[in-house]
Amino acid sequence: MSKQYTVEEVAAHNKQGDLWVVVDSKVYDLSKFAAMHPGGLAVLLDEEVAGKDATEAFFSLHRHEVLQKPQFQRLVIGTLAGAKQTIFPHVPGTLSKVPYAEPTWLSAGYHSPYYKDHHRKFQTAFRKFVEEVILPDAQAREEDGKRPSQFVFDEMAKLNIIAMRLGPGPHLKGLELMGGIVKPEEFDYFHELIMGQETVRVLARGYTDGLGGGTYIGLPPIINFGQPALKEKITKEVFAGKKFCSLAITEAFAGSDVAGLRCIAKRVENGSQNGWIVTGTKKWITNGSFADYFTVGARTEQGGLVVLLVERQEGVETKIIKTSYSPAAGTAYITFDNVFVPYENTLGKENKGLQVILSNFNHERWGMVTASIGSQRLIVEECLKWVNQRKVFGKPLHNQAVIRSKLAAMISRVESAQAWLENITYQMNNMNYGEQAEYLAGAIALLKQYATSTAQLTAADAVQIFGGRGITKSGMGRFIEHYHRTVTFDAVLGGAEDVLGDLGVRQAIRKMPKNVRL
Repeated sequence: MSKQYTVEEVAAHNKQGDLWVVVDSKVYDLSKFAAMHPGGLAVLLDEEVAGKDATEAFFSLHRHEVLQKPQFQRLVIGTLAGAKQTIFPHVPGTLSKVPYAEPTWLSAGYHSPYYKDHHRKFQTAFRKFVEEVILPDAQAREEDGKRPSQFVFDEMAKLNIIAMRLGPGPHLKGLELMGGIVKPEEFDYFHELIMGQETVRVLARGYTDGLGGGTYIGLPPIINFGQPALKEKITKEVFAGKKFCSLAITEAFAGSDVAGLRCIAKRVENGSQNGWIVTGTKKWITNGSFADYFTVGARTEQGGLVVLLVERQEGVETKIIKTSYSPAAGTAYITFDNVFVPYENTLGKENKGLQVILSNFNHERWGMVTASIGSQRLIVEECLKWVNQRKVFGKPLHNQAVIRSKLAAMISRVESAQAWLENITYQMNNMNYGEQAEYLAGAIALLKQYATSTAQLTAADAVQIFGGRGITKSGMGRFIEHYHRTVTFDAVLGGAEDVLGDLGVRQAIRKMPKNVRL
């Protein structure tokens, strides 16, 4: 049992060299630390801090996680008599009680027609895994720019998380998912939605792309269009976390304009060589710097497109591209210099590559939406916490009407986007691939445009709410700064907002009845 001190005993230690403070009932001896305080000695010697209960002052300047660091826990010498701890660290896997911090299906008192008991068990287990295994590595790698640690991929592989990230399908048959919480035949798009929204809780945008973002979009064409032997070999290695994929379509010459690709694949058939010679470049390729396999779109001599599985080898060179998020994503510029590709590595048919490329767009964009909305919700939670503890003019920040107005808009955006997402996800669960392509391509495009455009509004509002802290890479607003700096990635990757908005409307116009009039 820790020693207890009275208010008078603490108050006696209020000067340089002999300095105590109280934070949330715990007594800290800062006598030696004070001179090393990053904010300066004067802050600690303030008459409202030295020898006093400085809980409010502390939480106006620091996040709670600071108190959990070993170097500061060692400064605790006891507790304040009669006081009780009221602020507790987050327990991995548990839900937030902050309003709108969780989607309604996870909020007490609410109901949902979409989620079953195995979804709830899956969410609890997956959040615990994210917060215990992924989050510590994410924060470290986002900072130092190194690719996600192999240890994390190994732990993901043990639970078949890498396989589950590709969504429901035959590739899950015979696998034990998340320790047996959900059966392969039960796994649906709502489980995948949960994974997308829980993974972003690490609040490290570059890292989350580095954590198999390339595999998420680069492996499906191999699974869906590759030869059986090739497919079995690659999926086994990738699902085990030992090898990595990238989707190499985009070029400096062609982004959303897939038909404008200039990378060339020349057909060769001369005895020992039966395949393709690939020459060209690719740009902004997620995970490209450390990928072992590249799903490459190239133009044939006949003018059509072909998609090939290219292994990392001589003639394949990758260089890191510096973007506004962390190099942990492995975003790369790739050069293919007369690279030979065996014919059995052809995905789909010659000159029919556009079908292969387009086949995964709906799922890719839907997956990006799950993450985008999940991230936006975390920012809403950060803002609600901040306005409740930040004091201005002697009152909580939420007393300002303009702040409440911003919060109202932020909450409305994320809740409407979540509702639209869950509706589309339900349709996906009840449609085959062809039906999804027919009915959901436009809806998913419009949803992505809506989610990413509103996310940027929320990012701007969050910066205004946090003020200077919202543009500072450390401290109270570090997650706001990070979000504001990286939020536009979702608006560009998988199709720019204007392109997707136009796609959605063109799909609607195409289905307009010919016999309707005002």
